[in-house]
Amino acid sequence: MGARKRRYGGKPVPSDGWRVWDNTLKRWWGNVFPDYPAAVLDELNGEGSPERLTELGRRSRAPKAKTARKRR
Repeated sequence: MGARKRRYGGKPVPSDGWRVWDNTLKRWWGNVFPDYPAAVLDELNGEGSPERLTELGRRSRAPKAKTARKRR
């Protein structure tokens, strides 16, 4: 028997960070994460709550840089 196979796994992407790989559909899930997305993978392979996944995705993104507005 053994442990069940996890559907989602993290894979490093050169010069980008980490991406989540869906082993069932054989495609990427979501955006690039700067660090290993352990909390996201645990949620995806566990309950998969959409609210929790949204919160984790927002927290892992780098804050947007504010652009200076041109004055006329």
